[in-house]
Amino acid sequence: MRVVNVVDLMALQSPSAHPHAMSDAAFDSIFTADRPVVFAFHGYPWLIHRLIYRRTNHDNIHVHGYGYEEEGTTTTPFDMTVLNRLDRFHLAADAIARVPRMLDRAGHVQQHLRDRLLLHRTYVQGHGIDMAEIANWRWQGMQT
Repeated sequence: MRVVNVVDLMALQSPSAHPHAMSDAAFDSIFTADRPVVFAFHGYPWLIHRLIYRRTNHDNIHVHGYGYEEEGTTTTPFDMTVLNRLDRFHLAADAIARVPRMLDRAGHVQQHLRDRLLLHRTYVQGHGIDMAEIANWRWQGMQT
């Protein structure tokens, strides 16, 4: 499993379509030629599909984004990601579902993720704010 941060969307296109595009070999080395890819995009998913439609693994790339469910309302920032299935719970569950050996071993994790989403929904509807574990979360990675 890997995480890729795409900074230049034009790099996703085929080299014949854009000068910033990465080669097919480079694209396949990053996104693979035959493995499932879960792509989180803070925009319309069809845009990513249009950019990558000539790439080898196009059919195996599953994009979550705004407009994916076309959900939105006045709510919390995190709840907006939940409504559009861009939150950590939906992305993790989708990754588990797309890798057969993970699904065989991690079905209980998917249930835990669904339970967290139900708890989140109940809390936001009752309080109008995100749960403390969401609102107060801070990155614990490398400190500089």
